[in-house]
Amino acid sequence: MKEIKVLGSGCTKCEKTAELIQKIAAEVQAEVNIQKETDPEVIMNYAVMRTPAVVIDEQVVHSGSIPETNKVRQWLEG
Repeated sequence: MKEIKVLGSGCTKCEKTAELIQKIAAEVQAEVNIQKETDPEVIMNYAVMRTPAVVIDEQVVHSGSIPETNKVRQWLEG
């Protein structure tokens, strides 16, 4: 199971990022645990300057925008 965190303030883009990951995980039948992290101190610990950001298994894989569908699919299938 992949541990996924969506880092951000809880804005619309952050919500859409979490929804996109959940949708694609269901499509590819990937087991994921998605958490939304809004604590600025925790976000800073990942050295993320722009949100939304995506962390998979404690590694930052994306930041600054809603990720592309193909990119999310690669993360979940890889």
